[in-house]
Amino acid sequence: MITGILVALPDEISSLTSKNINKGDCISINDKLLVCCSGAGPVNAKKASQLLIDNGAERLISWGCAAALSPDLQPGDLVLPEELLSEKTEQLSLHSSWLTFIKQQLSELSPLSGSLIESSTIVADCIDKQRIYQKSSAIALDMESIAVATVAKENNMPAVVIRCIADPVDMNLPKSINYAMNNQGDIELPKLLFFLLSHPFELTGLIKLGLHFNKAKNKLKLVKKQLDIIVGFEQKTGDQ
Repeated sequence: MITGILVALPDEISSLTSKNINKGDCISINDKLLVCCSGAGPVNAKKASQLLIDNGAERLISWGCAAALSPDLQPGDLVLPEELLSEKTEQLSLHSSWLTFIKQQLSELSPLSGSLIESSTIVADCIDKQRIYQKSSAIALDMESIAVATVAKENNMPAVVIRCIADPVDMNLPKSINYAMNNQGDIELPKLLFFLLSHPFELTGLIKLGLHFNKAKNKLKLVKKQLDIIVGFEQKTGDQ
């Protein structure tokens, strides 16, 4: 069975493979594994998920970082959600024997379950994160996973989400991130540097975010060591 892994950002790719994967590209890592770099956001994720399926994927993984909504989550925590919520809090269940197997396989990394909610835009303000948590009870948030799982469901195949926390709920993301991100979900370096020149106090926040992001990537690298076993699991027919 071929597993397709969607990764939103190039910086997250390094937690999975040393190969360079350009945005929109889908490459084969081995005979059981395809990887696609989608770019940020649900629109990009939907296109990339279909590309993985068109190239032979029979199940999907949403891989990368997430933002914490629960105050109990810290940078580097591993989240394996059992349920996804849309921005309108519509529910999509991820229960499957595959997810159960993955949780058992990664038990030493203390994975956390619960719900993960979608956002079509970056949620930068800690007050907004707290508001979403109070409204939804979701423990974390990302921009791609529910799009991945929805495409999988439409194609009658299973999907799981493997995400690690980058920014904690009490952290405001640097304003330079929103300023430098284009409509395709890419950070434009010239815009980022321009913003920093006029807002040098932003550098401290960027450094802190970078440290948190590295904690998340390091945890994902530990998950990657178990990846051959995870994708080697054979799903039972009809088990979604």
